[in-house]
Formats: sequence, C-alpha cells, structure tokens
Amino acid sequence: MNAGVEPIFWMGKRYARGLQRVTHDPSEITNDGFWAISISFEGEWTCANFAQVVESEFPPVQSEFVTSQFHSTMDNRTYISYVKAIQEDISNGWVYQVNACRVLSASVDIDFSLAGLFASILQNNPAPYASYLRIPGLELASASPELFLRRNGNTVTSSPIKGTRRTGGAEFGSKDTAENVMIVDLIRNDLGQICKDGSIDVPRLLGVEHHPGIDHLVSDVTGELKENLTWREIIEPLLAPGSVSGAPKSSAVRIIAEHEQQRGIYCGAIGWIEGDACELAVAIRTFWKEKDIIKFGTGAGITWESDAQSEWEETELKADRLIKIASGIIT
Repeated sequence: MNAGVEPIFWMGKRYARGLQRVTHDPSEITNDGFWAISISFEGEWTCANFAQVVESEFPPVQSEFVTSQFHSTMDNRTYISYVKAIQEDISNGWVYQVNACRVLSASVDIDFSLAGLFASILQNNPAPYASYLRIPGLELASASPELFLRRNGNTVTSSPIKGTRRTGGAEFGSKDTAENVMIVDLIRNDLGQICKDGSIDVPRLLGVEHHPGIDHLVSDVTGELKENLTWREIIEPLLAPGSVSGAPKSSAVRIIAEHEQQRGIYCGAIGWIEGDACELAVAIRTFWKEKDIIKFGTGAGITWESDAQSEWEETELKADRLIKIASGIIT
C-alpha cells in the first residue's frame, strides 16, 4: 500500500476508518472495538482495529483495470491430473471430498489500487458479503457469496456453498446435492466443538441462491455457543472453512498442501468482529495484491463422481465474470 493512502475497511455498508493498530494475535481482540479480520487458509490472523465505523456506501473511486493477461498456476492438463489424484485418494479411503483450487495472477503497476476494481465489482457483480480491506501490507477486494460465520450474541450461523451451475443451466445433480450434504455434516461437527449439546440445527438444506451468472446450492447450519469462549476459541476450531477444504478436513488439507502452493488469503476468512457480533465470509471470489501482482483464486469440489474436465470448467465459470470485470471487459 502506498504511503499516505488511508487504511479503510468496508463490508455491508459498514465503513471503517481511523486505523489504530494491527495485530496477528486474536487474543488481543477487545470487546469494545471494531476489528476488520482477515484469516489465511493456513490459519494466520490479521486483525485491524479501527476507531470510526459509520453506515455508508463504498466511497466513490475511479475504476482501474488490469491490462496484462492473467496466468494460472495450473493449466487444464495439470488440474485434471490433480482431480484424478484426489479420486485415487478417495478410492483408497483417505478422503471423501477435496476442494481443488488454482490461482490466476497478472502483473499490475506497483501503485495499482484494488479500490477501483472493488467499486466496479459492486456495480457489476454485487455479492452478499462483498468486502474491501486496505491496511499496511494487505489489500484485498472480495465478491464473496458465502457466509463462513455470523455471530449475534450466543447464536452462530454458517452457510456453506456446494453446488454450482451457470444461471439457467441444468438442474443440480446428485453429485452437487451429495457434496452439499457432506459438507453440512462437516460444518455440524465443527460447530459442535463450540456449541452447546443439542443446539445444532439445519434450518435450510439445499437452498438455491442466484448470483450474477451463477446459481449455488446453499445450506444454513446454526447453534448456540458454549459460555465464555474467546474469539480464538470460537473461530479456530472452524478453520480452514469446510466448504473450501474437504472431508475429512485433516486429510483434505494434507492433500491440498501436496498439490497446491500456499493459498494465503484465498479460501480463508474476511469480515469484522465487534462486541459479541461478527460477520465473516469465506474468502472466495477474492482479489488480493502482492507488490506488483494481482491474484484471484478459483476452485471446485472433487468427489468420486466428479468428471475432471467438468470440474475444470467449473473453475473457469467461477472466475470468468470477475476476471472480465478486472480486465475492463465488463464495465
């Protein structure tokens, strides 16, 4: 981030300014402050405390576009090989499902700001958990459609997405529904570590949500928190997000580490914490900047039923609209 550029956070009309401090230790989160949160897929926290929070639209900013070509960490052949390796692990009984991802990157000017791209995202790809964070050493712009964790007092909710189709496409198939139910069970188990016995519920199963160019299958899992848990104790048992890791989670994360580079911000969590409330999104459909490189991740859930080429095409579908927005093709 350039010197003199104001640190800000925006999500759901919560506009935070006046950065007071940044910490990587979640035990330092205080109950009387507003905190913007970014947690990497690997579990590293970045917590930014802001002094002022107001309800506001995202401040006007001129759009900036990426003029160089995006390149993927995996080509079609490599990704298909990755899918088949996962299926071999499934056949050997090591895992049931793994979210296989790749990262697209393009060169930009060192002064390129994601704020302009985020403004274009809000206009052309509105998302329920869209967010923007700019602090020293970190800038990201997210069009996430997925709720990782919402807390309101002692009630918590997680809404995993599993199942993707092009808008107006064929009905969701057995692979999509089975995968969603599998991840719902994983989330129920995760929440069971931090919630009171008997309080876990699934008020929505296999709901269809419509997003720009894409439909998703989404379920809601809720619970009532155990008493006197810290934010670290609430969130860390849920990491990495189940919908973007796999089941069993420990096996899926191991397989991901064998085949992918560190994901970092991608597939972690983004959002805010204030008092006894929070709203954190899964960090998908998210751009982030590393010096003069802009990055964007895309992935698909792999099961025994998966067709490797179709899963590649799903990663293309998930990236297509947002990469076009970033490139100024959709304005």
